[in-house]
Amino acid sequence: MSLDFSVNNNASAASILSNLQYVNNQINTSYQQLSTGNRVNSAADDPAGYAIAQQMTAQVNALNQAVQNAQNGISMLQTASGAMNQITNILQTMNTLAVEAANGTENSADLNNLNQEFVDLQNQIDNIASQTKFNTMTLLDGSFATTSVVFQINTDSTGNSQLAVTIPQVNISALFGGTIQITSQSLAQAAIASVQAAITSLSAYQAQVGAVEDQLNYTVSNLQNTENNLQNAESTITNTDMAQAYTQFSQQQVLQQVGLAMLSQADQQPDAILKLLQ
Repeated sequence: MSLDFSVNNNASAASILSNLQYVNNQINTSYQQLSTGNRVNSAADDPAGYAIAQQMTAQVNALNQAVQNAQNGISMLQTASGAMNQITNILQTMNTLAVEAANGTENSADLNNLNQEFVDLQNQIDNIASQTKFNTMTLLDGSFATTSVVFQINTDSTGNSQLAVTIPQVNISALFGGTIQITSQSLAQAAIASVQAAITSLSAYQAQVGAVEDQLNYTVSNLQNTENNLQNAESTITNTDMAQAYTQFSQQQVLQQVGLAMLSQADQQPDAILKLLQ
């Protein structure tokens, strides 16, 4: 067995120092994993896992935005539906006035009074149609009657991720072709048919809008379920197993202390050369 006595090179100390640096790096990694709760904080921690996690994160972020898009779509349709509900209430009042005016017991003064309210209600319908807006977009003036509003409700660019919706024009021009009057019994009888047809049409519009709202609500639920599953899958890749990480951290601390002690001993080896010179 040979002994290596060298002043210029201490192989034992160099080897111990290299191991100690490795342990220190592992300790720093453990600090980061324990403090952040993430096992993968950079690509160096797990290259394959990091790449998969980034893809999943992109999907989760896109799903979150798709959920927000669908919820905004629901809010938009609820705004339109609420306004149409108010117009339906007005049409119901107009129907009552027209039925009253169609009775032969009403004189001309009665008919004029009834007609004044009847016309005012039509003006209110036009006012609602022109003032019902969502994010500055007017909804019931026909802007979306022929050109659909398209909701992006999933994460890709295919048609399956888009939902096109039309919102009908709901004003006097669309409902009646213009202002109608009940100044005579015959005009009132004609107005009954017009108003009741408008109620039927508007009810059908509201049913269509309600069906799309239901579709969007189901879409939101499905997107949120998909997002939760993806987040769970991502967490299995990126999250720190705290018990395992702390156990490794404790082992690394012991190795660090032992390494420091051994480095101190290795640094004393050159002292043996001095003893030879004594």
